[in-house]
Amino acid sequence: MPRPTRSRRIEGYPEHWSFSPDNADDAEEVILALDEYEAIRLIDRKRLTQEQCAARMGVARTTVTAIYENARAKLAQVIVDGKRLRISGGSYQIIRHEMRQIIEKGQTAMRIAVTYENGEIFQHFGRTEHFKLYDIEDGTITNEQIVETGGSGHGALAGFLRAAQVDALICGGIGPGAQMALAEAGVTLYGGVSGNADAAAKALAEDRLAYDPDAHCDHHDHAGEGHDCAHDGGHCCGA
Repeated sequence: MPRPTRSRRIEGYPEHWSFSPDNADDAEEVILALDEYEAIRLIDRKRLTQEQCAARMGVARTTVTAIYENARAKLAQVIVDGKRLRISGGSYQIIRHEMRQIIEKGQTAMRIAVTYENGEIFQHFGRTEHFKLYDIEDGTITNEQIVETGGSGHGALAGFLRAAQVDALICGGIGPGAQMALAEAGVTLYGGVSGNADAAAKALAEDRLAYDPDAHCDHHDHAGEGHDCAHDGGHCCGA
């Protein structure tokens, strides 16, 4: 009987989830797993040795070698044969950085995160500096806590939410790349919500929250507010 695959540690989700050549309308798709992406990021981008990469990912060096070689073969198909690349899945776990600040979630609790600023729902997911977390049991909020995100960009934020055991997110504007990251993290999205954060969390706990399932970021005043757009389709707010 084969041994079960050990989960590989990754430090966050990608900021960009798919790539394709300009003339790839009918191109075949190649799936790069998240542990393969992490090996490429650490070895080729961060210039770590395979031994260092193995230590960061919590696996043997031989395992990293196999992951890395498989990832490079996939990238070669994309570049040489003009295939699409999509990052998804794999055997991994998010490294829990600075999680000591977060109260442990009860086994039967649902945890909601709200993008948070001065009591209100912050409207740009990819730039939020704080989440307010609410634990819910039997339709009642039993615990709440404000935490710093420790980073920006939708990949880092989605990884933070997964590590914090968040089940659902309430936010304002959010782009498709961020939605992909949240789906990979297993976080249910309630977008297009504004106003008081506590009121929104209470409404969700009571199953009466009004939200927009097609919420997206439509902010384009870059110079006026110093807002950054991601390069995944030209959408903002962690797109």
